Amino acid sequence: MLEIDDLAMGYGGITAVRGVSLSAAAGQIVGIIGPNGAGKTSLINTISGLFKPRSGRVRFDGIDIAGLPAHRVARLGVIQVPEGRQVLGSMTVEENLELGRQAAVGRAACGLDRVYSLFPILAERRRQLAGSLSGGEQQMLAIGRALMGTPRMLMLDEPSLGLSPMMATQVFNALVNLNRDGLTILIVEQNARRALAATTYAYVIERGTIVQHGASSVLAEDPGIIAHYLGTV
Repeated sequence: MLEIDDLAMGYGGITAVRGVSLSAAAGQIVGIIGPNGAGKTSLINTISGLFKPRSGRVRFDGIDIAGLPAHRVARLGVIQVPEGRQVLGSMTVEENLELGRQAAVGRAACGLDRVYSLFPILAERRRQLAGSLSGGEQQMLAIGRALMGTPRMLMLDEPSLGLSPMMATQVFNALVNLNRDGLTILIVEQNARRALAATTYAYVIERGTIVQHGASSVLAEDPGIIAHYLGTV
């Protein structure tokens, strides 16, 4: 479904992503792990059209999306949940969710009932201002808003950032359930232990380059991965 070949991207004279190649098959849940500043966010933002690549290919379901504006990428079904959630705090939960429908051009939009069944707390808070929600509730709202656009592939940038362990577990459990229902998911996550537990395949990125990849269960047992990413998580 997603195929990236020799992708490079940078800001001015700084190269943030260099020679990255990776893929995600339909129905797969894939992780990208690495330290702060490794290029994880730059990579996912380039896939979603927020940044333009310097070179390389990004293909989604056979369509070249490299350099397309973000709204066109989203309307193809590649929808991102950004780092920091970025909900509209002055609008209600339900108003935030309704905004997500705009990405569903050419596809049937997801219903509110589906989102509320996945995150019942949002149904309870639907008339509440989004800015008054806890961090975990805002993350659920951001995911729900993305689901309203009926993504064919859902991408998440640091979904556990700033969440309590209990809330992070709830969010990741929801993502695993969505994947079991057939949704293709790409997760960028600094918490390597949590990412490897939730995904089936993972890539390790350092200094903008993929340095290792493989089945998540195998990477979780790799001594180098344990020493660098799992020992203190």
